[in-house]
Formats: sequence, C-alpha cells, structure tokens
Amino acid sequence: MVLRIGQKIPDFSLYDSEGNDRKLSELIQRGVLTIVFFPFAFSGVCDRQICLFRDNLIGGGLNGSVVGISSDSVYTLKIFAETYNPGFPLLSDFNRKVSRAFDILQDSWSDFGYKGVAKRAVFVIDRREVLRYRWIDDDVGKEPPYEEISSVARRLS
Repeated sequence: MVLRIGQKIPDFSLYDSEGNDRKLSELIQRGVLTIVFFPFAFSGVCDRQICLFRDNLIGGGLNGSVVGISSDSVYTLKIFAETYNPGFPLLSDFNRKVSRAFDILQDSWSDFGYKGVAKRAVFVIDRREVLRYRWIDDDVGKEPPYEEISSVARRLS
C-alpha cells in the first residue's frame, strides 16, 4: 500500500538503539514527527544524512521531533548513535515490518545484492498522525531535499 498525503500513518512499534520499545503514538507526542529512513548505518551518505537532520532540524529549534529508522540491528544503531549523537531516536526495523508498511522496501541494494533494505525516504506527519509530506528515492546515493523538509516540518509545527 502506497501511503498518500492526507492519509493516517499505520501505527508501529520498533526497538530503539537502547533496546526500548518505541511506538508511533509516543514519538508524535511532541508534535510534528519527521521520520527519516536510511538504508545502513556507517555507509557514508547515511552518516551525512543523519548528521544533517541532527544539525538542521534538531539544532534548528524544530517544534516536534525526528526519528531515524533503518534495517540495522539495535546493536549497530547503538554504536551509530554513540558515534554521531543524533539527538533523536534511531529505530531498528530489522524485520522490515515498518519499511513494508510504508512501501519503501528495496528489492536490491547496491552492488552487493543486499535484499530487503529500506529506500532512502522521509515522511513528515502532523499531530493527528496524518501524512503531510513524503520523499522517496530509489537512488541510495541521492540525499533528501533538506531545506524543503525543514520548511514543511517548521510550517506544520
């Protein structure tokens, strides 16, 4: 199912880098929620992406919150969080249930032939858990439009 603008986001629950079970309803309590999907921790573009969201949204005084989601294990995300200190939760979609629900699962990723990795994608959700913005790209080397995302998140918050 492709999520459309104006549609309510399906509820989900994933473990964060500290092993805590985090639910959508909890994550959205601070207001607008920006969900950042990234294929793999420690993979260059993903590292830069997480740091830019940290610096531009979290560091920019956003009234709301950000969460990063990847198919990495909780253990990998713990080291990733310790390395980059994103200032927002990193969630493990190791079983790919949220990536499937958001219809962003890659069939094949990179030259290594990995299967079942989330596409690089960003979703901005309002306080009522309704999708207000989405950006999805099949090109793992392409970064999201940070300024556009920041503008949407600030406008909604």
